[in-house]
Order: sequence, then structure tokens, then C-alpha cells
Amino acid sequence: MKLTKNILFTLYIAVIVCMGGATIIEKYNGTDYVSEHVYGAWWFSLLWAVLAAVAIFYFVKRKVRRLSTICLHLSFIIILAGALLTHLTSNRGMVHLRKGLVVDTYLVPDKQNGMSERRLPFKIRLDDFQIKYHDGTKSEQDYESRFTIIDDGQEHKESVSMNNICSYRSVRLYQSSYDQDMFGSVLSLNSDPYGIPVTYTGYGLLFLSLIWMLIDPRGAYRRVLRSEAFRRGMMMVALLFVCSLTASAASALPKETAEKFGRLNILYNGRICPLQTFAIDFTKKLYGKDHYHDYTAEQVLTGFIFYPDEWSREPIIKVKNGDMRQAMQLPEYCSMNMFFNDIMGGYIIGPYVQEYYSGQQDDFHKQVADVDSKLMLVMDLRRGTLLKVFPFTVKGVTTWYSPTDNITDSHIDQPHRQYMQNVFTLINQEVAAGNFARVNDIVDKMCKYQVINGGTSLPSDLQIKAERLYNSVPFATVLFMVNLLMGILMAVGFIRSMSPSRRKQPAVQHGRNWFALSGVTVMALSFIALTACLALRWIVSGNVPMANGYETMLFMAWLIMLMSLLLCRRFRILLMFGFLMSGFFLLVSHISQMDPQITPIMPVLNSPLLSIHVSIIMMAFALLSLTFICGVTALLIRAIRGRSGQGVTDQLTSLQLMSDLFLYPAMTLLGLGIFIGAIWANVSWGSYWSWDAKEVWGLITFMVYAVSLHRATLPFLRRPLGYHVFITLAFLTILMTYFGVNYFLGGMHSYA
Repeated sequence: MKLTKNILFTLYIAVIVCMGGATIIEKYNGTDYVSEHVYGAWWFSLLWAVLAAVAIFYFVKRKVRRLSTICLHLSFIIILAGALLTHLTSNRGMVHLRKGLVVDTYLVPDKQNGMSERRLPFKIRLDDFQIKYHDGTKSEQDYESRFTIIDDGQEHKESVSMNNICSYRSVRLYQSSYDQDMFGSVLSLNSDPYGIPVTYTGYGLLFLSLIWMLIDPRGAYRRVLRSEAFRRGMMMVALLFVCSLTASAASALPKETAEKFGRLNILYNGRICPLQTFAIDFTKKLYGKDHYHDYTAEQVLTGFIFYPDEWSREPIIKVKNGDMRQAMQLPEYCSMNMFFNDIMGGYIIGPYVQEYYSGQQDDFHKQVADVDSKLMLVMDLRRGTLLKVFPFTVKGVTTWYSPTDNITDSHIDQPHRQYMQNVFTLINQEVAAGNFARVNDIVDKMCKYQVINGGTSLPSDLQIKAERLYNSVPFATVLFMVNLLMGILMAVGFIRSMSPSRRKQPAVQHGRNWFALSGVTVMALSFIALTACLALRWIVSGNVPMANGYETMLFMAWLIMLMSLLLCRRFRILLMFGFLMSGFFLLVSHISQMDPQITPIMPVLNSPLLSIHVSIIMMAFALLSLTFICGVTALLIRAIRGRSGQGVTDQLTSLQLMSDLFLYPAMTLLGLGIFIGAIWANVSWGSYWSWDAKEVWGLITFMVYAVSLHRATLPFLRRPLGYHVFITLAFLTILMTYFGVNYFLGGMHSYA
């Protein structure tokens, strides 16, 4: 048995290492390479098959009799069987359609010829292809191909669009791409009549088994719930905050006038939004903050428009510390003029920019490209090309123009055309004369012009109010500081109250109760504020705020705070955990490279399954992050108080039981999230599993954390210290799944 167990876990580790390694190989050699040499290779399938065979043998030899455990492990075998059937029997290819032409073949990848042609079991004729745009923008909302399937003389009208596939005679067709002339469409084809139902059966049994694992009266999780040792544990955390201030005195519009400009609407980031939003993003791009000293973002933006010479001298261009800044001896903040010097040949970083786009993409040239993008943003603003604030609606279709656009649309009459081209010149004249009351009147008339000519592209009054409120409150910045500070204070207080000399003092007990009540109050207020933040983003975008990395970080923090509030009455230590972990996720959203801008959702993400899939996965990650906090706490206790410290073993055991409280439901949610993700993928891409980097690392996370549930087989996990070491290291798979894939590996899920 020992030999079988060693072989089993060696194979298990080998599978995880191969999958993780394949995602890294894919980054440098491409998807086709790993599809052929790893995921589609005979040895990879054999490795899984041998692992399954050894696992079955070991499972039978152990004579497991609990039905919930049998069903759980049987589900994995069924899933692997379905995957094998898909690998052996499915057909995938591409169908290129041209409007009016009948097609009866499709193309499949061929190792020798690149692509080979195969016969379809029916014929297809493309009737129409359309792109649906968000009102007033060129941001795609959906793609739709309408076609006729001709089978034995019978014609069947069908269509496909994003998240809406066509299934006919075991063949699944879904939208892949289209021809630029809009007269052709490319459909992806997948025929998998055997693998999909078998795999879905396995997924369904997996979910039911995981639920069963939670409610089984004799199961491990119910034993955890009956334990009274949850209330023990402690943790120490410390963070540093640094800020700096400078001064400036450039000319700018009065705040009232600049604020009026901010109320204009603008076509920006593929959607219509208040100009205030564009001003904030503009200022953040240049300076790294949503204001510049005492100037609002609207004053900064209008300053570059109406006082370009003065603002060109302002040290507002932030240059990050690195090779470029050191090599060129630049300060942290530079002016526009520092990069334009006639004596040094004009645009002094121009040659380096050309080198960057020629392939020299080291750290120095990446910094050059970053600074160049900021300078070009200002130049585009000066040219007026970014100021698409003039809507015009013809036959229900609204187009937004900038004052410098070459307006050739014959439907736009001369008065409207002259107004678009001359109104900023008029404003500039009034600004130069200091007649700001007149400027206010002109801007008010521009707002009325937008209402008259904007058609249905304008956001509603509720959306505008929500966005302006959202812009005015730095939710993530304030909340991460509040939550982390409260977490640190609670950790310090908890440590002091645990000392033997203070534990029995009535004053200490009273102070502990008062501090806990204060913590609940602050947590509730923080939760309400974050709920308002997410609600505002939902109102503004019209979509559930879980479509990108920034929003999912906020949602993770929201879930952690919700669980902490629900459970803190029974497990008081959860308040400390909740503050620290939610503060961590809010901090990550604040300082990382995530983009908080609200943009139209990608067509493929416009599915109700998105919010379900993402929310369940995020709930699982939130629970697993709490097991990580338990693990770190246990390791700190052991490091500070040593092996023989008073009550150390009891505290580590208590933290292990608390970790189990989160671990079991987290695994259930993660299994359900993967299952729903497979359904979404099948609906959107026609394939339930594509070996995308995010999918692979999600599976690796599930497999790694599943090890911690096998304590009867792995003795080191039965020891509290060994368990906490493992559960702490396992958190690295979540970091890789979320951050590593998004910012290093890429792939289809890199937007998430």
C-alpha cells in the first residue's frame, strides 16, 4: 500500500507540474505548440490514464465505504473519461462563409499541409452578417451571423452570435470572426456528441458530491462544525504608507467653470460618459493621481486646452523610477518642455521610441514608451482629436465628432458643422479675455446641444449622477486604509489581551467587548461603502461589476466583509481576519496595474453566466484566502512563541479547525464555479475545456487544495504545523491563477 501511495502522489505531482509548465511554455512558444506537444500528445493522455488507474486501485484497496466519498472520486473518473472521449472522437474546424454562397466543407488543422478540407454533413448559406454597436460609439456590443442550413432539400433558418451558438445534428457552430468588408463570416465548428454529455455528467456528480460532503452528518466538515475550538488564534501584520506633497501656480479656469466643462458628455473609451471621467483618467495618466496639487482634474484638462504654454512648463509628467530615469538623470516629475529641446534635436526621446517599436523592449525602452504615451496623449488633446463632444443623429444613428474631425457627412448641415468647428475657438477667446461668465454660458449651450442631438446614445440622468458620485469618492483608497488599519489595531489588541497576566482582568474583558463592537460598526460601515461603490459601477456600466480584474478585487473584498459580518458573532476573530484580507484586496486594486476605468463589456462577456461563474469563483477564492490568513497566523505564533510556548499546540489546532471551516465550502464553490465556467465556455466557444492558462491554473488550484482534504492518507497534514505550512504555500496557486495569468501568461481569460 505504501508503494502504491507513493506512486499515486508522484503521478499526481507530475500532472500538476506538467500543466503548470505547459502554461509557461505556451507564453514563449505559442498555443499551437503546447496543444500539439503537451495537451494533445499521447504521453499526456497516458499520464492521466495511469494516474486514474493507480487511484482506482488504491481507492479499492483502502476499502472506502462512505457513499459520499465514493461518488466524489467517481466523478473525477467520469470527467476524465469524458475528456478522453472528446480527445478521441471530437472534430473541430472553421467554416468560412460569404454572403449568398453555399458552403459544404470546413477546414481543420493539419500537421503536414497546415489546413485540410473536410465535408460537412449539410450545406450552409450566409444570408447576413451584422455588428451591433453601443449607441453612439464604435464599441462592438454583439456579432451575429444569419444563415440557412440546407439538409436533404430542407432549409432551416439559423443564427449565431456571441453566447448564442447553433446546434444541428451534433454539430455546434459559434461566431469566431468576420471579414472586414462585412460580407463574410467565420464560424468555428465543434462536433463532440460523446465527450460533452459524459463530462457534464461527471461535473454534475462532482458538484452533488461536494454538497454532500458539507451536509454528511458523519463527514469531516460536520465534525469541524461541532467543534468549539474556532475561537482561538492570533496574527501580527504591519504596513507602511508613504505620501509626498509639492506646490504649483499655473493658470487655470475657475473651479466653477472647469466643473461645468466636466458636465459635458464625451465619447471616451468606447462609451458616452461625463467629461469629468475623461479628465480624471487624463490626470491619473500623467500625474498618477486624480488631481494636481490644488487643481481638480477638470482644471488640469482645461488647463492643457486653454493655457497650453503654461501647462507645458508644469512638472506633471510622472517618470517612474528605473533605467530611463537614471540614465537620463530625470526627476520624478517632468514638464512637457523637458522632452522637446531644439538644441538636442527636437523630441529627445524620439529615437528611443523608434527603437522600442523596432523590437528593443527592455526596461529602459519600456519606460520610454510609457512616457511617450503620456506626451502623445497631451498632443492629441491639443489637436482636439480626443474631444468628441459633438453628437449628431441621422436616422436613429448617432455619431460623435471632435472639433478637428474632417466632417464630410452630407447629412450634417453647414450651421451644425460650423458650430462644431468654431465653438472651442470662441471659448478660447473668452478665456483669454478673462470673461468666464461668458464661458459658462457657452458651455451651458453645449450641454443643451448634446441633449438635442445626442439621441439615445446619451446616458440617463441616473447614470450621470451615479458616475459623478463615483468619481468624487476614492472608495478603494479610503477603504483599504481603514480596513488595514483596523485589522492591525485588532491584531495588536488581540495579542495584548492573550497574555496570561491580562487575560483574567475584568477591565481587559470589558475593553475587548468594546473593541469588538467598534470593529463590527466599522466593518458594517466599510461594507456599506463598498456596496455603494459596486452599485454605482453597476448603474454606470449597466453590467454586473465583475468583468475585469479591478472589479473582481473589489468583489472579493466585499465577499470577505460579508462573511466576516455574518460569522463574527460566533467567531469573533473573523473580524480581524476580515479587515486584514479585505484591506489586502482593496490595496491590490489600488496600487496594482489594474485599470479601474469603466468600459463597455466585451461581447463574449455579455452573458448571465458571467456573473454566476465569476461570483462563485471569487467566493471560493475569498474563503481560501481566509485559510491562508489562518496559516500565516499559526506560523507567526510558532515563530514568536516557539514549540514549547504555553498553549501553542492548542492555538495551532484551533486555527486548523477554523481553516477547515472555510476550506470545505471553498472547495464546493470552486468545483461549482469550474462546472459553470465549462457550461459558459460551451455556450460561447463551443468547447467546455480549451486548456487556456486560466482554466489550467484553476484546475491546478483545485487539485492542490484537494490534497489538504486527504489527511487520512498523508500523515504530515494531520499535524497542525504541517497543515498550516501546506495551506499557506497552496495560496501561491491562487496568486498565480489570478495575477500570474492576468499579467504574465495572458490567454483568453487575461481580461478577468
